[in-house]
Amino acid sequence: IARKYGICCEEREGKKVYLGSIPETIQIKDQERSIRKVFKVTERTISRDGQIFLIPEYEFETYWTDLEVPSHVVISLYHNHGTCEQFHSEIKSELDLERLPSGKYETNGLVLHFGVFAYNLLRLIGQESLKKQDTPLKKKTTRRSIRTVIQNMITLASKLVFRGRQWKLKVAETNKWLPVFTRLYQAFY
Repeated sequence: IARKYGICCEEREGKKVYLGSIPETIQIKDQERSIRKVFKVTERTISRDGQIFLIPEYEFETYWTDLEVPSHVVISLYHNHGTCEQFHSEIKSELDLERLPSGKYETNGLVLHFGVFAYNLLRLIGQESLKKQDTPLKKKTTRRSIRTVIQNMITLASKLVFRGRQWKLKVAETNKWLPVFTRLYQAFY
């Protein structure tokens, strides 16, 4: 079926990926609906390390949808749905917006607007911090969580000093996050 309804792409030697969709009509509460069964079939005959398999290894993914977009788009949308849930969870937990403070709709709307504004600023700082690999974290990541941004860059130990008719922010030279903080400050100043 994968060969009949899909297209084949050989990602590397010994790994073929078939992407495609099968049109189907289903019955829901006395109504007929047209859907697509989108599939991704991976056939492996050689492992990543170069080990040849005696019997090919198959992996199947199927998605039922009524979206009129290409198969690879449906698959990527499904794989990214968890990321949206993470963003929603961060707004609720990290910014403490799980329970809104008032019984009035307008007040809660204003609090939510400020919360989303703060969230977007923190996300912007986190994405900017990823542009160079100068952070003291051990793992290389593609996204900084809001908790990490708040802990490492917003609550940075410092003191505000007034000297020579100027206000200055003093950060210890031994702080591991100082190069990242300096780069971020210059990026947004």
